Amino acid sequence: MKKYIFTFLLSMVPIFELRGGIPVGVSMGVKWYHAVIICMIGNMIPVPFIYLFARKVLEWGADKPVIGKFFTWCLKKGHSGGEKLKAKAGKGMFWALLLFVGIPLPGTGAWTGTLAASFLEIDFKKSIVAVACGVVLAAAIITVATLCGVAAFTAAK
Repeated sequence: MKKYIFTFLLSMVPIFELRGGIPVGVSMGVKWYHAVIICMIGNMIPVPFIYLFARKVLEWGADKPVIGKFFTWCLKKGHSGGEKLKAKAGKGMFWALLLFVGIPLPGTGAWTGTLAASFLEIDFKKSIVAVACGVVLAAAIITVATLCGVAAFTAAK
């Protein structure tokens, strides 16, 4: 049971998300199909909260003495990154957000994609659906990579 809980919690953490949760869960002995479902759910739980509150928290903290510089930097980066994405994507923001979340590269994922959607003021429902589809795509890619990796290591024995 601890393996399942750890896998679930790991998939909720920024940077790791399901990209770390699935391989770690499988390596701990969680069946791959359980790991995929657990990690997709865990990865999506923070998404509405990030969309609704992260920007407000950053704006609130921008003028605070200790955290102000960092929060201001996050706001500027989020705004400039969002504007670049918007300029490149044009009317295809849904697909751009889906691919941004779904293609497992460093700095992408549900957390970052949702924060970008919040900065760009993309419709809440559209952004949640795009992020959810991106999470499914990322789960498929990471699962295949994980299973190929496990097969390569077990074949070497």
